[in-house]
Amino acid sequence: MPETPKYLDESLSFAERAKDLVSRMTLEEKASQMVYTSPAIERLGVPAYNWWNEALHGVARAGTATMFPQAIAMAAMFDADLVEKIGSIIATEGRAKYNESVRQGDRDIYKGLTFWSPNINIFRDPRWGRGHETYGEDPYLTARLGVRFVKGLQGDDEKYLKAAACAKHFAVHSGPESLRHEFDAEVSKQDLFDTYLPAFEALVKEAKVESVMGAYNRVYGQPACASDLLTDILRNQWGFAGHFVSDCGALSDFHLHHKVTDTAPESAALAVKHGCDVNCGAVYLHILTAIQEGLLTEDDITPCVERLMATRMKLGMFDKDCPYDAIPYAVNDCAEHRAVAQEAARRSQVLLKNDGLLPLDVDKLSSIAVIGPNADSQEVLKGNYNGTASEYVTILEGIHRICDGKARVFYSEGCPLYRDRSEGLALPGDRLGEAVAVAREADVVVLCLGLDPRIEGEEGDASNEYGAGDKAHLNLPGLQQKLLEKVVAVGKPTILVLSSGSALAVNFAQDHCNAIVQNWYAGSYGGQAVAELLFGKFSPSGRLPVTFYKSLDDLPAFTDYAMEGRTYRYLHAEPLYPFGYGLSYAKFTFSDLTLSETSLPAGEGLRATVTVKNESDIPAATPVEFYVRDEEASTRVPHFSLCAFDRVELAPGESRTVTVEIAPRALCLVTEDGEVVEESGDFTLFAGASAPDARSVTLTGAEPLRAAFRVI
Repeated sequence: MPETPKYLDESLSFAERAKDLVSRMTLEEKASQMVYTSPAIERLGVPAYNWWNEALHGVARAGTATMFPQAIAMAAMFDADLVEKIGSIIATEGRAKYNESVRQGDRDIYKGLTFWSPNINIFRDPRWGRGHETYGEDPYLTARLGVRFVKGLQGDDEKYLKAAACAKHFAVHSGPESLRHEFDAEVSKQDLFDTYLPAFEALVKEAKVESVMGAYNRVYGQPACASDLLTDILRNQWGFAGHFVSDCGALSDFHLHHKVTDTAPESAALAVKHGCDVNCGAVYLHILTAIQEGLLTEDDITPCVERLMATRMKLGMFDKDCPYDAIPYAVNDCAEHRAVAQEAARRSQVLLKNDGLLPLDVDKLSSIAVIGPNADSQEVLKGNYNGTASEYVTILEGIHRICDGKARVFYSEGCPLYRDRSEGLALPGDRLGEAVAVAREADVVVLCLGLDPRIEGEEGDASNEYGAGDKAHLNLPGLQQKLLEKVVAVGKPTILVLSSGSALAVNFAQDHCNAIVQNWYAGSYGGQAVAELLFGKFSPSGRLPVTFYKSLDDLPAFTDYAMEGRTYRYLHAEPLYPFGYGLSYAKFTFSDLTLSETSLPAGEGLRATVTVKNESDIPAATPVEFYVRDEEASTRVPHFSLCAFDRVELAPGESRTVTVEIAPRALCLVTEDGEVVEESGDFTLFAGASAPDARSVTLTGAEPLRAAFRVI
């Protein structure tokens, strides 16, 4: 009886098994495995595998799956527990679909278990079209949610991964989309280690993320997929042992756009020598040529292939006893998972303004007007990198369901999302008159405006070719501002429901609308969540994970990667709506902020406790936000920084004590040289339902609690 090869011996470590498997491959076979469309090696029992799959907010691009809110909307929940639960559900559905695909011999793109999510880039500028794929502008929030999402995706089995997550795009990447193939992101060492790297470090060290994807652009003159950041920091300093994948087509940019190499074989060699293991693209088809030309050796590519095989082994692809192989197809898009998507949609809604109009009482209304290009849009529910839901509930449909048999629902598109007319042969503004008529007929108006993923997104994916997916401005596109002003002028109580994946400067609406709801791209049940919020079926608890600016004049140039003047941490101007802001139907009071220590040695953290009470007669939830400010910094530091958060649900009159740990890293500063140092001196900790800035206090009418402590 032939001896079982070591790579099939399930008692050995994955590293040992991968090493043995790769040692049996020919040079040509090794090279073939480094392209994302990896062919089968039948003599060794290695099946074909396509590394490219997506799972940003649900299993994507592979047919039906539960569609959760877009990543930026999940960030607005300020709820790490639910983010991890969503990640786990996504991996379960991914396994269910993968298991069925394998049974049918289908190993096509988007059918594998290596999910190229999450996107943990910092949403530093609201013009960036891909910002809605991220968890917002704050490195701490991004790190905490990213860690929990990865843990959910990868599962808690002691041996196997449920799925392999991927932290992208390493490491300094956030537009402009039109320049991404040639752009050099110039960033200070202070901003690099204070803002751009912390989330990647957390996902590598804490979540043990299996994969990291490189960006298109250069950093410090080097392409991100062949950068010293990859070798010196990611692998050597942080100890990343998983596999590294290029963004799609990024390696060809080396010679076509960045001009750091002259040929495809040179580009392949440069990437391999910096530890890029798998190429989404075709440059690694030139690996054998690079070896022939003396640019690479077989020893250069062997470690890359070993890392790739180890990942596949961790996913159980060579074993008989992987527990995840038993997940049945029937769990995909099941009722239990869809219920979680509904709850996530509710928790992601952010109430930006309410003069008392909300919540509406359907029993006291005779009619309601629903107006706007996003009112009956399925596209605005989806986000990008999305799958296909089995059910979609638009805002109009959600309102119909609640008003059915009680109040008349009038509807008008009002205007298209960005074009100037709805009918091709009509004059511009052909639906404006209908919108005004509908508003006049109704007791109250719900105006559904904003963007959708067709006009903000990735280059080549979004259809606004003038911006390559980015926004040129922060205004409502097309005729939407004109529609807003005409409807408001009718004089009926007006609620703006703003759907977008990024901040818009809705200054007029803030001054003239009675209420404003930020809906994001809230998943297939986004319209249901909006309707339930408007009619008081739940109290909103979402908070902004990004700053809403009043004007682009308040921001540096889009191509400026310096953080000065950007995000709540370094902004100089007054925002329209601040990071961490959101309103509720309930009134919460915060009291008894206490610290475990008021004087502590440098390098240690502390514990903070605060009491939260629901003073209202309705059940409601609220995030509890903690920010820290260094009062005696020896170098430039943020105005204040989020350092902990939690979420509590309270019955009417209920109180609860919330306890959080403030990590030692929150009390450090980053020098101009990029060194993270333990700081001593006076600090202030803030706790409340918003950030401790003046604009938040004005909008909420509440001052956060504060407590002083000293680090010695």
